Amino acid sequence: MTTSPLNDYHVSQGATLGEYHGAIVPARFTDAAAENRAVRTACGMFDFSFRAKFRLKGRDHAKLLQRLVSNDVKKLTPGQGTYATLLNAQGHIVVDLRLYCAEDSFIADTDADLRDKAIQAFRKYIIADQVELEPLDLFAIAFQGVRARGLLEKTLHIDLPAMQEFDHFASNYAGFPVRVVRASSTGEEGYEVWVNATGMEPVWGAACGQSPTYDMLACGSEALESLRIEAGIPRYGSELGEDVIPLEAGLLNAISFNKGCYIGQEIVERARSRGHVNWKLMGLIVTNGQPLQPGEKAVVDGREVAEVTSSCLSPTLGKRIALAYIRREFAEPATQLRFAQGGAAEVAALPLVASAQAAHS
Repeated sequence: MTTSPLNDYHVSQGATLGEYHGAIVPARFTDAAAENRAVRTACGMFDFSFRAKFRLKGRDHAKLLQRLVSNDVKKLTPGQGTYATLLNAQGHIVVDLRLYCAEDSFIADTDADLRDKAIQAFRKYIIADQVELEPLDLFAIAFQGVRARGLLEKTLHIDLPAMQEFDHFASNYAGFPVRVVRASSTGEEGYEVWVNATGMEPVWGAACGQSPTYDMLACGSEALESLRIEAGIPRYGSELGEDVIPLEAGLLNAISFNKGCYIGQEIVERARSRGHVNWKLMGLIVTNGQPLQPGEKAVVDGREVAEVTSSCLSPTLGKRIALAYIRREFAEPATQLRFAQGGAAEVAALPLVASAQAAHS
């Protein structure tokens, strides 16, 4: 189990710790609803020690990735990145990960409880390739929200260049090497600072010193869960797994349809050419009854037509919401569904909450 290097400090500041993605990190600092609202209206800062990284290097590292993962990594240049999945032969998701192109390697970023699985899966396909896989002792602090960019610039004393999602660059802060990454985990504009264990507290402390100017709150995993559900971002272990193909989860940003062959590509292409999948990840807004729980099913005429994967009380909407896989015949927004435990919900398109940045653009 991974533990954040900052946990003792977090506890001294009143944080409640909990397990998330195979790591012990802050679950909340104050009130999870207030932390959610800070991200939607200003900025939130998260300890992302539940994310783990490893490096792929060697003469054939890019070639190996290109023939294994679902997205096109061959087109990436140093400083760029992409989201991708590693599938099995049935097209199901073994792991999902972000891949960042560096000068002579790729850095893979995934959940802490998936890193060993990902490394083992890649190693299985290394036959005559010259590829080395190296776990990295890097941690991350995430800045998420409409004011995240300004807070990060003030924290690191830098002017950020224009960055697309998953762009990244190396820098330093207070003598510690850091890597700055643009990546959203909440539906809002987001950035991460990757640093070693000893550099975590200086970066965190510097950001806290800027917080009054940017209306920033330190946030925990409970707020992160409600933010990602509102934004319709699937999580491995809930919406993603070895019984799901990427198109069911709506992961079009993880797939290249013209890169050529990769593991599971035939299944993905068959689903695309058919024009639909039988199950689709959608949102639910609870309209009556008890809150929906993961695993609850809706049944129509004796047939299961929906299964809840994640749920929460949305601070933004003031309503209980959920993510669910729904049979395509029942996936039209505004469709009414009743669940086995008595709850009723209305199907809704994702995201359930538009980003504040998009709403004001």
